Amino acid sequence: MNKELRRCDWVGSEEIYVNYHDTEWGVPVYDSELLFQHLLLDGVQTGLSWILVLKKREDYRRLFHQFNPVKMAKMTDTQLNKLLLNPDIIRNRLKVYGFRKNALAYLELSKQQPFSDFLWEFVGGKPIVNHWKNIKEVPTNNEISSKMSKELKKLGFTFVGTTICYAFMQAVGMINDHTTDCICYNK
Repeated sequence: MNKELRRCDWVGSEEIYVNYHDTEWGVPVYDSELLFQHLLLDGVQTGLSWILVLKKREDYRRLFHQFNPVKMAKMTDTQLNKLLLNPDIIRNRLKVYGFRKNALAYLELSKQQPFSDFLWEFVGGKPIVNHWKNIKEVPTNNEISSKMSKELKKLGFTFVGTTICYAFMQAVGMINDHTTDCICYNK
């Protein structure tokens, strides 16, 4: 990790965060199940810091069947209640039960169209590239994230407010919000 390279100001110095920023955040994702995973984890972040969720990502993956929506949709209340006792994840009942609810919504939507197609339609199929000079200019939501939030909620998804949808779009490369001085801006 080269500390002299310029990155977005929010990154900090923890290696897990730097690696996430440099290799994942803002890189376009088109795989439906990977997009589903990102949406779930961004929902977990509600009210918390992303670094906390990032550190627990592998535990979530392990405990929620590698984010397989078919298996997640079949999780019983007993299984979910057991997870609420597990310190490896954030033990919020609404969020844990929300994973199953979102898996059911994902599977229902997938009968009509791929999740990836549904999501990428919000940005016309290609990333929106912003030109922010510093982190203070970057919004926490926009008209597109509000529309995405509304549509996802209509389909039965939970923890998909406009701010979560905006963070999700940044993470999966639908919106490039790397600041213009960041090493990842032109990737």
